[in-house]
Amino acid sequence: MTTTSEYATLHLTIADSIAIITLDRPKVNGMNITMMKELVVVAKKCAEDDNVRAVILTGSGAFFSAGGDVKAMAAGGDDASVILKEMADNIHEAISSFARMSKPVIVGVNGMAAGGGFSLAMIGDIVIAGESASFTMAYTAAGLTPDGSSTYFLPRIIGVRKTMELILTNRKLSAMEALDWHMVNQVVPDDQLMPTVMSLASKLAQGPTDAYGEIKKLMHSTYSNSLEDQMELEGQAISERLNTPNGKEGVKAFSEKRKPKFI
Repeated sequence: MTTTSEYATLHLTIADSIAIITLDRPKVNGMNITMMKELVVVAKKCAEDDNVRAVILTGSGAFFSAGGDVKAMAAGGDDASVILKEMADNIHEAISSFARMSKPVIVGVNGMAAGGGFSLAMIGDIVIAGESASFTMAYTAAGLTPDGSSTYFLPRIIGVRKTMELILTNRKLSAMEALDWHMVNQVVPDDQLMPTVMSLASKLAQGPTDAYGEIKKLMHSTYSNSLEDQMELEGQAISERLNTPNGKEGVKAFSEKRKPKFI
C-alpha cells in the first residue's frame, strides 16, 4: 500500500516501510516558514509511524535546497529577525526529530545544497550524492551565521578547520570533493541517485529498527562521554537488545544460518 501526503512545499510518500520526503518548492526549494513547519510535521510523522522503518530525504528538480529564502526575509522588514528565528526554531525541531528517531535517515542530495540546504543534507545517517550535486555554506555571503545544526554535525564529520574554511570562505565543493572530505558516503550518476537510495532504504527497512535507534543514541553520545561511560552505555544497550524480539530472532537466525526476519 502506498500513501502520499501533499503539502504546500514538500510531499511525503510511504510505501514498503519506506518514507520519502521530497522538498518541492520551485525553483530552488528555498526554505520559508511554511516549509520548515511542514518539515516538522512530516519528521514527527515518520518518527511515530510504526509502519515506517527507513526515511529518505531529497529534493525535486536541480536543487536539493538553496537554503533560506532570502527574498522572503528581506520582505519581512522590521519583522525579518523574528521570521528568521521562527524558521530556525522549526528546522531545528525537525532536525532533532530526524536525529532522534529510531529509523535510519538517508539523504539523497540531487543538486545544489546551499546554506540551510547544506546544513540539512548533513543530518543524514547516510548521505548519497548525485554527481552534479554541490555544497556551499553561503551564510556569510549574506552577512549571516550558520544554523540548521551545521556547527554541530560538520565539525564532527570533517573537523573544525575545514568547517571554518567552508563557513568563512563559502567555498563550493563538488560532489567528489564532498566525498573526499567524508561529507557524503557515496557519489553516483544522477540518474542512479534514487535507485541507489531506494535500494539501501529497502535493505535497512528490513533490519532491526530498534537496534538502529540504539546505535544512533550511542553515536550521539560518543563525543560527550568518557571511554568508560561510553562502554557502559554499549554494554547496557547490547544486553537490552538481546531480550527484545529482534535480538532473539537475530541470534537464533545467526545460529541457524538463515536470514533473520526482523519486525
